[in-house]
Amino acid sequence: MPVTTSPAVPNRGETASLTVPTSLRDVEAALEEQARAIVRRRQVDPTVDVEAVREVATEVVADHQAVAAAGRGTLLPDEEEAVRRITDAVAGFGALQVYLDDPEVEEIWLNGPEHVFVARGGRTELTPVLLTEQAVQDLVERMLRTSGRRIDLSSPFVDASLPGGERLHVAIPDITRRHWVVNLRKFVSRAHRLDDLVALGSLTAPAARFLEAAVEAGLNVLVSGGTQAGKTTMLNCLAAAIPPNERVVTCEEVFEMDVPLRDVAAMQCRQPSLEGTGEITLRRLVKEALRMRPSRILVGEVRQEEALDLLISLNSGLPGMATIHANGAREAVLKMCTLPLLAGPNVSSSFVVPTVASAVDLVVHCRLERDGRRQVQQIVALPGRTEGEVVEIAEIFTRVDGELRRADGFPPHAERFAAAGHDLRTLLGVR
Repeated sequence: MPVTTSPAVPNRGETASLTVPTSLRDVEAALEEQARAIVRRRQVDPTVDVEAVREVATEVVADHQAVAAAGRGTLLPDEEEAVRRITDAVAGFGALQVYLDDPEVEEIWLNGPEHVFVARGGRTELTPVLLTEQAVQDLVERMLRTSGRRIDLSSPFVDASLPGGERLHVAIPDITRRHWVVNLRKFVSRAHRLDDLVALGSLTAPAARFLEAAVEAGLNVLVSGGTQAGKTTMLNCLAAAIPPNERVVTCEEVFEMDVPLRDVAAMQCRQPSLEGTGEITLRRLVKEALRMRPSRILVGEVRQEEALDLLISLNSGLPGMATIHANGAREAVLKMCTLPLLAGPNVSSSFVVPTVASAVDLVVHCRLERDGRRQVQQIVALPGRTEGEVVEIAEIFTRVDGELRRADGFPPHAERFAAAGHDLRTLLGVR
């Protein structure tokens, strides 16, 4: 069919001219470009006014359908779907936007333009999305636009937060074999308090009451687990138990935490500039947090030598919480004894090990099960004792036959529980 130009449509002057291609994909591509042109003419900011973009898309699609109905173009089979796709392309992140909007999707990743995956309910799905190399690069550029961060051959990795709170990570060739590799981690949380975790089956009511009391009492808590085990969700739920009159300072590589308190100062790291200057590391944030009059400090994830500064902060009487990657509670404690050694040769295990034993009070270990459920596997206490270079731990709750049960251990600082108005023996069901 020959390419034709539509006649003017009454009262739609801006959408009057349309080249009608033969395929539906070409039709939508032409409509998308027309919508972009109108958005620019009307000086609409698509990142802010999505509804205005949707109105333009609706006008453009309606005008096209009117022309096509007269036999001068290809009718779109689903007008509503076409409006959505055009709106997503102009104001959102194209073909990925539908998954960003889906509350069931937890993460989106691209191993290549034709290999787009999502995680839903803890399980991986290959999507039907097919992109091009240029489309992937354009999407990443659009995602980084508001973050102030960059990616190029001199800096082939980038971590950033999207306006919607999603965490973006990108790696490019020649670090990757051929394609840009993109991860978009959404913070899809059905839990905002410990009671929510009980309702989801991640935690039992007695364990939730104990953890809530421990946070109110000012105990230092380490949340451990593997990737996607629910560590950040657990940290947020624990933070919800912090007394409302306290001031909380959070330190993260990229903003992920959502502390439901009114007095919160949140900080994230910064990448170096093109000249290699201006980098702000997590270790620097932890140090600066101490100058901000915190009642409590939260560290999104301890990975390297910032563990030393966190330990020093906790050991000085400042309550805090953090997350750490580990396969179990014991491994989390061992890792906390190892990471501070990265701070320099003058840091020895003879200092670190007893400091961990006295500074960390509880470890909550989470795990992602094969069926996609996230569950607390262990809650252990550090009584403060060491044997050689091994920190003693005591199990308070442990999962047996799929059920989180009370063990025989006790947490330290019973006096802090009493000062917060909690009877420790009652909390742990001791008669």
